[in-house]
Amino acid sequence: MPTQAPQPYQEPQNEARQGRGGPPVPPQGRPRRRPRWGRRIGILLLVLVLALVGFTFYLDSNLKRTDALASYSGRVADTPGTNWLLVGSDSRVGLTPAQEKELSTGTAQDAAGSRTDTIMMLHIPSGSGDSTLVSIPRDSELAIPGHGKDKVNAAFGLGGAPLLVQTLEQATKVHIDHYAEIGFGGFANLVDAVGGVNICIDPPGMNDPYSGAHFAPGCQDLSGSQALAYVRDRHDFPDSDVTRVKHQRQFLSALLAKSSSLGTLLNPFTLFPLLTSGTASFTVDSGDHLWNLASLGWAMRGGLVTTTVPFDGGSHWTANAPRFWAALAADQQVPTDLLTTTK
Repeated sequence: MPTQAPQPYQEPQNEARQGRGGPPVPPQGRPRRRPRWGRRIGILLLVLVLALVGFTFYLDSNLKRTDALASYSGRVADTPGTNWLLVGSDSRVGLTPAQEKELSTGTAQDAAGSRTDTIMMLHIPSGSGDSTLVSIPRDSELAIPGHGKDKVNAAFGLGGAPLLVQTLEQATKVHIDHYAEIGFGGFANLVDAVGGVNICIDPPGMNDPYSGAHFAPGCQDLSGSQALAYVRDRHDFPDSDVTRVKHQRQFLSALLAKSSSLGTLLNPFTLFPLLTSGTASFTVDSGDHLWNLASLGWAMRGGLVTTTVPFDGGSHWTANAPRFWAALAADQQVPTDLLTTTK
């Protein structure tokens, strides 16, 4: 019987490939499923981003808007740096009679028309350097376009935010880029949203029946209604508006510090009421948005020079006022000899 020739030995395919350094051949059977955690995390992040964007646009739409920076013939050309006009109005819109009594504002009939209780200009330099916050006394006598000379406070009552902007631009030669306004009720709500603000009151304290400011000397937390009384009081002081505008800058700095503190930002029970109440309280120019307000707050968190325009303690700016405003118009620090205070 013929014998069959022996066949050469062949390695199994998988072993041969492994021996030559090739990738192993997976065993036959059900393929392994890839983990889905990466996809789930991606979807979750997308949802969070969309929610954040939606909430941001909701807050932005919550802002009230007005055409404050309307163009006019002969308007001051753009000046370097960024300039905000910050206005506290005596608006009682939305206040009930009980709230008017609690806030000691009087009624809308008692104060016909709208006026500005607080006027400040913030200059943010284009390069390095501190921002400058300037108080403008509301009794400052200036030329109001179309109305002759009058207190700057009257410009707001005669023509609202646009006429106030025009009056100040022409008086200072500084171009105003952004506008923000808050009324009595909005201010009180904002303070209450952060749980009050701590203020140290100098002896002998304050006792003003007109604003409702009744405080013993010493450091204490002020609620919204108390804070409004504090920044409005001018009858307790011999220099009237000089101390009042100083208190307004002091309180604004303290409010901003608490609003931007970690204790506020990391506490959702404080942060969300602050965001919703804050945006509903502000009126801004038609071209301003939430991110502009955020940049305003950021600019005031660091170094900040606070002062008052040089004035005689009454209704007139002094001869130093043109040099004061010229420095800001040129995006320069105000000379120290023109500063009334640096705190």
